[in-house]
Amino acid sequence: MKDQKKAYGFAITAILFWSTMSSAFKLTLQHIDTANLLFIASVSSVLILLIINLINGEHRSLLKLSSKHILNSAFLGALNPFAYYLILFKAYDLLQAQIAGTLNYFWPVVLVLLSIPLLKQKISYKSILAILISFIGIMIISSEGNFSNLASDNYLGIGLALGSALFWALYWIYNVKDERSDLPKLLLNFIFGAFYISVYLIITGQFTIPKPEAIGGGIYIGFFEMGLTYFFWLKALQYSVNTAKVSNLVYLSPFIALIIIHLTVGEQILITTFVGLIFIVGGILLQKYIDRPAPKH
Repeated sequence: MKDQKKAYGFAITAILFWSTMSSAFKLTLQHIDTANLLFIASVSSVLILLIINLINGEHRSLLKLSSKHILNSAFLGALNPFAYYLILFKAYDLLQAQIAGTLNYFWPVVLVLLSIPLLKQKISYKSILAILISFIGIMIISSEGNFSNLASDNYLGIGLALGSALFWALYWIYNVKDERSDLPKLLLNFIFGAFYISVYLIITGQFTIPKPEAIGGGIYIGFFEMGLTYFFWLKALQYSVNTAKVSNLVYLSPFIALIIIHLTVGEQILITTFVGLIFIVGGILLQKYIDRPAPKH
């Protein structure tokens, strides 16, 4: 049954939690390395997703998995959470939270570009213009207003932040192609992701006993970035009479995140970060609405 008030409630809750993530990443990484943080967060997300699946009765579908489904989840789990978050956390380790978080929002543009070879979609001149607008935003943020700064020490962090957007876009494309129910699919993907990061830590010998602050931060990230908040967002889409009514709200998240970063991490928000974010989101919204057929009267 559709209920727009409930849809907005779930959507706003999800957006508020996602808006805290840049701060949570940056603050937690002060106490732990990226790989061990991903291990704690992945295991935490598996636990909360298992509970959600059990409560909703979705766990039964896990008993009817085909070998194709298992292989799909093995592949998707390698993209997200393993590769995506390992790269993203490293970007946050190297960059200011405001820069790493904002650059990561470039993923919808990457998605459009990847859709050309992977989904055989055509791209219009208007779409190219929209992508260029978002790219200008990337340049403004990366250079911090000084384009000679692009070749400085921050190039690795910038590359990783943009690289994480690539992995998320790939995950999104292949995840959409997988027609299984979302909750059990997500759980199995994260089980594989937790397995991969465990193997990675064993092979590299990086496993360490984390500080309490790191454990708390990792659990928070696992619950509210990877697990529970995704469930809130699914509920928002299910209750909404029109998915656009809630999906457009997600673009509030990076702006709210900047406020939270300033208040919790203590970063002085650069005007170039804000301006660049406007360009990125503007390009994404332009891309989203161009070539859409006019409504019939």
